[in-house]
Amino acid sequence: MMKFDVLTLFPELFDAVLGESIIGRARQNNIIQINTVNIRDFSLNKHRKVDDYPYGGGGGMVMMAQPICDAYLSIAEKLSYKPRVVYLSPQGRVLNQEIVKELSTEEHLILLCGHYEGIDERVIEEIVDDEISIGDYVLTGGELPAMVLIDSVSRLIPGVLSSEESYSQESHYEGLLEYPQYTRPYEFSERKVPGVLMSGHHENINRWRRQQSLKRTYLKRPDMFERLSLNEADRKLLEEALKENEE
Repeated sequence: MMKFDVLTLFPELFDAVLGESIIGRARQNNIIQINTVNIRDFSLNKHRKVDDYPYGGGGGMVMMAQPICDAYLSIAEKLSYKPRVVYLSPQGRVLNQEIVKELSTEEHLILLCGHYEGIDERVIEEIVDDEISIGDYVLTGGELPAMVLIDSVSRLIPGVLSSEESYSQESHYEGLLEYPQYTRPYEFSERKVPGVLMSGHHENINRWRRQQSLKRTYLKRPDMFERLSLNEADRKLLEEALKENEE
């Protein structure tokens, strides 16, 4: 079982988002476990205050070290091992599929959601193992990034999806975007499903899908394409696809 513990000021958000669909079913089937810990519960202030003004001046408030560290210890002190602690931060590594794969090999992640102007630096020095961002922009807090991380990592846990094929052919898994998908009806708005998908010839279908993934990545995400090491067969598939585009 993959276990996520989330240190947050807003625990109610997680069940609302991660209690449904694929992730909700995985939780019900005890494939993954998601627990939330309210940092406010560990405040020593009678008003459950968890933030204060920054030393040195400046705008905004900073989350204090003591409530966060005590919230962390409420989990860690019961364990015989050190779980990996990830702080969701705009200063962290930008989340991608390689990092998702890396995190999916862990058995236990503790996710720390910051707010305001961030958290006391001593928390990072004391308990944080990794800082991860979901993009080069700033959000109000770490809850949405934590949900994104949980969702993306959970999909790689055996048993969460119906089969490995469900994620191994998705966009980004092999550094390629996913091929186009179609379902009924065969014709919609005068557009028909490509004939190869109706042929029943699995080798040709797989070839077409590979070709479309290459073409999509080349046209839509040249930054991803530049990182690929294509073999000769893939180069020919792409050349054919681009020639068809020109025609």
